[in-house]
Amino acid sequence: MRCSNAGIGIIVSAILIGCAAPLPRAASPSATPTMQSAAATQLNQLFAESWETTLRENPTFATTLGDRRFNDRLGEVSVEAQERRTAQQRAFLERLGRIDRASLPREQQISYDIYRQLGENAVAEHGFRAYLMPITNREGFHTSFPQLHERVPLATVQDYENYIARLHDFPRYTREHIELMRGGIREGMILPRVVLEGIEETIWPHVVGEPAESRLWPPFQEFPASVPEAERARLTAEGRAAIMEAVVPAYGDFLEFMTREYVPAARPTIAAADLPNGGTYYEHLVRSFTTLDVTPEQVHRTGLAEVARIRAEMDEIIRDSGFTGTFAEFVQFLRTDPRFYAETPEQLLKETSWVLKRMDGELPRLFGRLPRMSYGVKPIPDYIAPRTTTAYYSRPAGDGTRAGTYWVNTYDLSSRPLYEVEALSLHEAVPGHHLQIALQQELEGLPNFRRFSGFTAFVEGWALYAERLGLESGFYTDPYSDFGRLTYEMWRACRLVVDTGMHAKGWTRQQAIDFMAENSALTLLNITNEVDRYIAWPGQALAYKTGELKIRELRSEAEQALGTRFDVRDFHDVVLGSGSVPLAVLEENVRRYIREARAGT
Repeated sequence: MRCSNAGIGIIVSAILIGCAAPLPRAASPSATPTMQSAAATQLNQLFAESWETTLRENPTFATTLGDRRFNDRLGEVSVEAQERRTAQQRAFLERLGRIDRASLPREQQISYDIYRQLGENAVAEHGFRAYLMPITNREGFHTSFPQLHERVPLATVQDYENYIARLHDFPRYTREHIELMRGGIREGMILPRVVLEGIEETIWPHVVGEPAESRLWPPFQEFPASVPEAERARLTAEGRAAIMEAVVPAYGDFLEFMTREYVPAARPTIAAADLPNGGTYYEHLVRSFTTLDVTPEQVHRTGLAEVARIRAEMDEIIRDSGFTGTFAEFVQFLRTDPRFYAETPEQLLKETSWVLKRMDGELPRLFGRLPRMSYGVKPIPDYIAPRTTTAYYSRPAGDGTRAGTYWVNTYDLSSRPLYEVEALSLHEAVPGHHLQIALQQELEGLPNFRRFSGFTAFVEGWALYAERLGLESGFYTDPYSDFGRLTYEMWRACRLVVDTGMHAKGWTRQQAIDFMAENSALTLLNITNEVDRYIAWPGQALAYKTGELKIRELRSEAEQALGTRFDVRDFHDVVLGSGSVPLAVLEENVRRYIREARAGT
């Protein structure tokens, strides 16, 4: 699963079918079988069967969770596979509807409701034929596959044979993606042309002349001691053949398809409303990503109000800094003064690591419970860095064998200002994505689908809220870093305006770029990449500010209700204690906490 401050992320909405089964350290139901009601037993059985279906249908996802039964295969993405999974989901939802929800304990009622919401969203997505657009301008099977060796076990001969089998399966996997996208061309479910400019640069680096040039080759350069010396020559030869005879030709086929068929057929418009049944589809995306029953127009108005509020705070910082020019001149100063930019990738990575190490020491003051799993910092791979955003996060392995990773973009250092590092790092690692996701995976007593999937509004809303926690922890002490924090908050507020503006209100791409440039200190490269991301992934960017506003609203409500009895550690533990949930469930959890705290229970 990928989470990014620009998005990506979590999120896990791609894995919507199922929900809970045997994994290392998997949580057990909260009550023993003899104590459970018939409804609870039925629900647990449904979750177990549904989760098993999810793992079988998504073998690489299963691998990341520590289930090694399917380590030699890639998933199926054909139209037939899409239909099969949706039929399975409908069947599970029908079974769910026959379970007496009222007789379940509260926590299982929450699981019931979350499962239903995830399932209904997945079925609705299928109805809109969204699967015919399986990639965006920045993400897809073609960009994630070269990192396969970083997400699979490679400690034994069998592990290497499984890895090689997946390399051999890549041509079939590629063909199925191409056929989906051909279906998208026929049905008008196709990406806008403007976001596909330069997409060949994410593909051609994998059409190599020598296996050592492939990003899939590193496992064969250095074997772990646990792989016998006698097996290494054979595995190396098989790996070389798999890369050169399977992977490279498949990438060549995909490159030819994209340049000769897909890009020429891409639509000239940018709005989701221009897709088949596009207006209804975008309204669905707005509700799905925000988890609220809101319209594009309501979201747009909220965004405009937030932009105005944040802009006033930014103007105040400019005045307090002693700068005498206009907002635009201050932003130009930030974009061009060398003091705000690293000279080397190593300097940027070191600055990022120092910020996070300082925050690590502050976490016990903010949280009663911290995750056991650690995280690391790595540069984004060079083949995707020019077309992706400033940073993103990858979750830990479900079996505890791989830490979380905060990926930092070191491409074009003049577009990576140091005054953004504090807000960005608190968002992506701690107390943002890593802390929340690692804690969620370690929760006990929850079905696995709640430990390993979730809702973008919660996940990204929490990470944006986490940026603000730096104000309580000794960060943003100079006007430039504090302006950087507000720039990041403004960035998310602008998303509410430009996403709805482009997809529902007829805005042009340039209007969106200009609006963000006029209201933030983001570099123009970042702004352009971001706007193109919103075009290619409609609705997703609305989740961040929506979720953050709800968390801040609930914290204010708790502070006012509890007064001196309010403990921020307790509040944060309540917010994170049920994993990633719809915002209505979060509201219910916090208000229950308020009632119990006031009653002294």
